[in-house]
Amino acid sequence: MRLVSTKYIKPGAILGQTIFNENGVVLLQKGMYLSQNILHRLQRHGISYVYVVDKTTSDIQAKSVISDELRNTTTQTMRNIFTELNGSDVVKHSFILDKQQGKLASIVSQIVGEIQSHGESISMLADIFLSDDYILQHSLNVTVYSLAIGQAMNLNANQLSELGIGALLHDIGKGLIDKNILNKPGKLTDEEFEIMKTHTTMGYNILRKQQSISTVVAHCAYQHHERLNGSGYPRGIKGDQIHLYAKIIGVADVFDAVTSNRVYREAMLPNEGLEVLYAGAMDLFDKDMVEAFKNSIAIYPNGVSVQLSDNRIGVVVRQNKHLCDRPIIRILEDGKRGTPYEIDLSKELTVMITKCHI
Repeated sequence: MRLVSTKYIKPGAILGQTIFNENGVVLLQKGMYLSQNILHRLQRHGISYVYVVDKTTSDIQAKSVISDELRNTTTQTMRNIFTELNGSDVVKHSFILDKQQGKLASIVSQIVGEIQSHGESISMLADIFLSDDYILQHSLNVTVYSLAIGQAMNLNANQLSELGIGALLHDIGKGLIDKNILNKPGKLTDEEFEIMKTHTTMGYNILRKQQSISTVVAHCAYQHHERLNGSGYPRGIKGDQIHLYAKIIGVADVFDAVTSNRVYREAMLPNEGLEVLYAGAMDLFDKDMVEAFKNSIAIYPNGVSVQLSDNRIGVVVRQNKHLCDRPIIRILEDGKRGTPYEIDLSKELTVMITKCHI
């Protein structure tokens, strides 16, 4: 399979992956031909990239990080929480979260297990969904990324559980934000953005009153938009004033935001999203956390076309775990040999990836 921008796919291409909605219902089946109408629908729904079948890359696989069953369970649990929160009073919030606490802990435990058994660096591009509820998918993605960082930093089982629940609930305050602002397809006005920023405080106020929820989980909702140099919100705190978990979730949150498909903005590729994090390392984000994240994710996902520093062009075939910027490449064009061949960038140290072609 090859990862291709939906803007450049020609009608008649064959879909290389099944596309679901957020309930796990198949919308587009793997192997179907993509018509111009279907391609336009994908673009209208903010789907920037999909995998298509290609003869030279037919053996390349994009493996999902977590199972469809776990994704569906997580999404439904989060939907139940957000639905019940909407319009309910603060007293009722306690019963909603107490009822879901055990299920959230179980979900986090399963996600940790599936990340550990995944065997490759993490890429969420294998999981493409048509969804009308960005927050649900975002919450799950941020949880997966946060737990990957936490594992790379050698957090213990209890810390990973707290971090995972904090990540799942980090945007819980958005359940109380006006839907016209929350789902606005364009840029928010200054006034609307000030309202949006209150989701951190509202989320904290919901979570800190729950006997079944750890105080540090409440601070994940409160502090995930704080930044090391004090430029974040809601309080503008700095450095070690920000809880470890909130710093981790802040990194995961920004990465998923810039690499996710949105109706009003094309998603960045993972290598571009990582550049955003590195640009903010030291000032905005903890550099060690960014490094831990880099060592956990597939910067160049399987199936993405790349150009190398010696001008050879190829496709990423497999990942070298913990050397995420040095994958195995199938060379398709080198100006000399007509037959495709593979090189391992963990061994070809003088060769670098200089560009992604989508």
